[in-house]
Amino acid sequence: MTQEILVNITPQETRVAVLDNGSLQEMHLERSRSRGLVGNIYQGEVVRVLPGMQAAFIEAGLARTAFLHASDITAGRQVSGGSQADAALIQQCLREQQRLRVQVLKDPIGGKGARLTTQVTIPSRYMVLMVDAPGVGLSARIEGVAERERLKAIATGLLGESSPHGCILRTAAEGVDEKALARDWAFLQRLWQDIDKRSQTAQPATLLHADLPLNLRVLRDLMSASVERVRVDSNEALAGMREFAQAFLPDAVDCLEHYPGERPIFDLYAVEDEIQRALQRRVTLKSGGYLMIDQTEAMTTIDVNTGGYVGHRTLEETIFKTNLEAAQAIVRQLRLRNLGGIIIVDFIDMEDTEHQRQVLRALEKGFEQDYARTQISGVSALGLVEMTRKRTRESLEHLLCSPCPTCTGRGYLKSAETVVHEIARAILREARQFETTRLLVLAPQEVVDRALGEEGDSFAELEAFIGKPIAFQAEPLYHAEQFDVVLM
Repeated sequence: MTQEILVNITPQETRVAVLDNGSLQEMHLERSRSRGLVGNIYQGEVVRVLPGMQAAFIEAGLARTAFLHASDITAGRQVSGGSQADAALIQQCLREQQRLRVQVLKDPIGGKGARLTTQVTIPSRYMVLMVDAPGVGLSARIEGVAERERLKAIATGLLGESSPHGCILRTAAEGVDEKALARDWAFLQRLWQDIDKRSQTAQPATLLHADLPLNLRVLRDLMSASVERVRVDSNEALAGMREFAQAFLPDAVDCLEHYPGERPIFDLYAVEDEIQRALQRRVTLKSGGYLMIDQTEAMTTIDVNTGGYVGHRTLEETIFKTNLEAAQAIVRQLRLRNLGGIIIVDFIDMEDTEHQRQVLRALEKGFEQDYARTQISGVSALGLVEMTRKRTRESLEHLLCSPCPTCTGRGYLKSAETVVHEIARAILREARQFETTRLLVLAPQEVVDRALGEEGDSFAELEAFIGKPIAFQAEPLYHAEQFDVVLM
């Protein structure tokens, strides 16, 4: 598999597209006015402790107070006067107006504030520094037993016996020599010492450390041996990326290149078209089947349908082929749309247990290249596949779209018939409560046409019942559900 990374830079935003064999797999977006917060470290202050939720609200200088759960408070770490978080209640660990150092785990999503942790971690290219958490961990994607033992031995030697900190060796560390790892570890230690020194005198709501901008995070987190090239359409950004690569990723320097073309780089690779398709509910499969993807506050649901695909053999074989193709498409869509949290997939019912196993295996295999942690359950008694995908930032839909101001995000509107009936009830209510000589109804043209046409007899009866004339006036600026009953 060969990968390309495209970096599109404008003064307003940075966009990054990850392509596998020419097919868009991931989209990353960072706007200059609303940069992501994940990884940022702040000097915070406890605003409110919530024993019932085993959590606390923290003022960290963000737009909304942030959320810190008891499970994210590290035992014995810089929570002054605190005790073991995993064995104690939140009110024994924290008190109001207490200062503490916190790191953002999840960006604010929807109406929720950012989620915080006191378990500070700082990533570099090959290693992650775990503050005040001794020990060595390794990425699960490093599979070779001999390589795991080699890396663990090197890391153990770098930490030494007296280090209060620990580390995790990232996937990129595989095959890297001891000298490069030592350089990485020394950099992390210097960075942490600077952050720790600043926190000693910092006031609450102070930013102690900000994560790298998106174009540099791409090099740190997404560069691998499978990345053939990184094309950047800004000379200025490219210069900064080359400087960063020369300091931390010498092997990546040759992969960086400038895109000088007049045609926008995302247009050249048809990325803009893919983004537009990723905002639609329906995803068409090559066979003729399709997916329906619905994102809600609680979960994401995906429904698989055969559509126009009729197959060439048996019904069971048709269903199996559709589900197998759908599994591959689902992996891509979840990565591309950055959908996380609880995900429910309603595959077409399969009676053959071997077919079920192969479809689940296709899902698992597809997620092997996904940077977000995913857990997949088996097929439930209702024929559903439940999974979770780690969510740390907003989905593509939430980043690029806002709820429809007319339907307020419901996705549907009341019919003209329903609105006409609501108008009739409103007229009855107003006529009984207030003295008036006549009534004027302001409504959209479609509603007025319905009231004077198909419902004309009903309103004639209503006029006779209340003893007052009713007039209608079309308002072109009213949306489909809006109306007013004016007393004259």
